[in-house]
Amino acid sequence: MYEIINHGLIFNPSEILDCPDCMVDYAQAPNAVVLDDKVRIYFCTRGRPDKNNMFISRLAFIDVLKSNLKEIVSISQQPCLDLGKLGEFDEFGTYPVSVLKHKNMFYACYGGWTRCESVPFDVSLGMSESTDGISFNKFGNGPVLGAYMDEPFVITSPKLRYYNNKFVLSYLSGTKWFLDSNNRAEIIYKIRMAFSDDLKHWTRLGKNIISDKLGPDEAQACGDIFFKNDIYHMFFCYRQALDFRTNPNNSYKIGYAFSKDLISWQRNDDMVSSFDISIKGWDSEMVAYPNIFEVDSKIYMLYGGNGNGKTGFGLAEIVDF
Repeated sequence: MYEIINHGLIFNPSEILDCPDCMVDYAQAPNAVVLDDKVRIYFCTRGRPDKNNMFISRLAFIDVLKSNLKEIVSISQQPCLDLGKLGEFDEFGTYPVSVLKHKNMFYACYGGWTRCESVPFDVSLGMSESTDGISFNKFGNGPVLGAYMDEPFVITSPKLRYYNNKFVLSYLSGTKWFLDSNNRAEIIYKIRMAFSDDLKHWTRLGKNIISDKLGPDEAQACGDIFFKNDIYHMFFCYRQALDFRTNPNNSYKIGYAFSKDLISWQRNDDMVSSFDISIKGWDSEMVAYPNIFEVDSKIYMLYGGNGNGKTGFGLAEIVDF
């Protein structure tokens, strides 16, 4: 079992007086990119609702010191990625987003949101690039990975890495929609993987890679892969199908799996059982959307708190990785 020390909240835009209008609430799905003297933490945030009380998620970032990961030195003042035009797959939001720095370029794989009728949304994955990590340009007007015959529903929650001379993508794939007791549409999803040489053309593994702990209707998301000691480690989050938004017993928890080849994965949540929700406060209902990164030979995990990141994101340290 890993010893995981919780260092607490890093950022909640609703508690910062000088945040821009595009960053009124939420800091979801944090993703660290380690730079020379700082760590840039990308996340998705929301401005004020529109006239129909609907929100749109946008990509933003904060910079923190490498020497003190809780000291914020700058906050982005505008979204890093444009929304899609009328009718495009990302017209109504870009969330979640995974940013990878590779050969002096920044690449952002993101979920593009479309609003629907019988269910609330559909999501496909887009790709974008940047030379400065501040402003990203899309590869095109359509997704690079979307629903198809064997993955018919939502495709989202990307985690982008580069291993063995290939781009490696974990993502979630919706398995079914259903109606809860209040006639609200909910979705079940599982973690899958794909591989690419150019970030445009992807070969899907074509199977769920993480076994179920809570039964077939367990929802799994955000499978972040980190290579250490000749093993691929995946930190992810999982929840029950129902009553998960505010019920800590059913809400997101952190899970763990490992692999030697990126193909076959063995789940062992006991390895992260020392990390759980807090007794009270911003992460007392859920811990979700893990992201693993290394600074000065120390391994850290970013994670989101209550309300799928409505209360911001925090930092933990895996001291015996």
